[in-house]
Amino acid sequence: MTRMVDSSHVVRVYLVLSAVFTLSASVIWGVNTLFLLDAGLDIFEVFVANSAFTVGMVVCEIPTGVVADTSGRRRSFLISTVILIIATLGYVLAAAVGAGLVWFVAASLALGLGFSFYSGAVEAWLVDALHATAYDGELDQVFAKGAMASGAAMLVGSIGGGVLGDVDLMWPFVVRAVLLGAAFVVGFRSMHDIGFEPRSAPLRELPAETRRVWEASVEYGWRNPSVRLLMTVTAIQGGFLVWGFYAWQPYLLGLLDTDAVAVAGVVAALVAASTMAGNALVEHLTKLCGKRTTLLIWASVVLAIGAVGMGLVGSFWAALVLLLVMMGASGVGQPVQQAYLHAIVPSSQRATVISSVSLFGSAGGTGAQLGLGHLSRAQSVPVAYVVGGCGLVLATPPLLALRARAEVADRIIGRSAGKRGPCAAQGLPGTAAVDATPRQPVRVPR
Repeated sequence: MTRMVDSSHVVRVYLVLSAVFTLSASVIWGVNTLFLLDAGLDIFEVFVANSAFTVGMVVCEIPTGVVADTSGRRRSFLISTVILIIATLGYVLAAAVGAGLVWFVAASLALGLGFSFYSGAVEAWLVDALHATAYDGELDQVFAKGAMASGAAMLVGSIGGGVLGDVDLMWPFVVRAVLLGAAFVVGFRSMHDIGFEPRSAPLRELPAETRRVWEASVEYGWRNPSVRLLMTVTAIQGGFLVWGFYAWQPYLLGLLDTDAVAVAGVVAALVAASTMAGNALVEHLTKLCGKRTTLLIWASVVLAIGAVGMGLVGSFWAALVLLLVMMGASGVGQPVQQAYLHAIVPSSQRATVISSVSLFGSAGGTGAQLGLGHLSRAQSVPVAYVVGGCGLVLATPPLLALRARAEVADRIIGRSAGKRGPCAAQGLPGTAAVDATPRQPVRVPR
């Protein structure tokens, strides 16, 4: 039995998937560092374990991208949730038996594998499905709405995780596994490949298929100057943000001179709210700015200033405000960068190229967590924030180079531009003029 779906249905499913998946993930975000410290790791070992997660993503991004670009985006999402459930319970078991760093590294590698199956797959599904159902809006705003849905879920999950953590730091991880099960059910019932035809790829063909997709991702990714510049920015900014998100937990609690886990949950919720505020600004800012790179450059500058300031202030409230400003800037930049990327990536390689960009972010995260984590132990967390913030300045030159390329994808074209704008002529997805030809709603299985 089949039913008809249109672009509004696709957007709704995307928002629900984003919210449910983020809710399941965010229950531990506000307490993860505290959990690892309580399990017996020191501050550097915490970031060694966290860096194992990003190593897992680096190693697995391309092979898992093959799954999304062959077997389908839906299957990749479902595999992701199953692996994440197992790896999350691995964390719980490691803490329960008093396992050391090696066990947590193994569980973190599995988490990286799980998230690599998720990375790129849902975005690729969304863009292909919107293209197939004749969506005529701005992708920037869809991604911003998705980020807002994720932010709202993170707000709820972070507060809930903090409350649960005050009872026992293991409980947020147990609840996360349950919620990931719910995400699996939602994806299984609501997510169907639209605008993309899955094809079989036997296991014995995986190496050859991986090589083929890798070559395609290099051709459409690294060899594309614009994608290469975005990869560089992602490595720099993503690397710092991964470290910075987990570093604020002991840093802010130390400034407040408290060990109340619930405080970390509240701060994580405020981080979610500030990110949502940045997401909400995207719709208004895209009406004011003519180019996406304008927003990306300003967001990059604010992020760097906030990071340096956070390490210098020495006051809980001032550091908290600067953290929220940083996350607000990140909330503006992320959906705009997503939209730019999708506008220059062909559909057949979309999931893999997006995964390749994510790979650079994971590689940056690995280096940042090891480097800044070591600096945190050798010097202090505030010193590491200052050094990391100075490093963020390196993201500005690639963005200026991207702006100088003056690509069509850099232009923000609203609905008033009509369906026959310059992007339509070049067949670029992710813009207002996706296709001038009306299409009927698409049939999918019930």
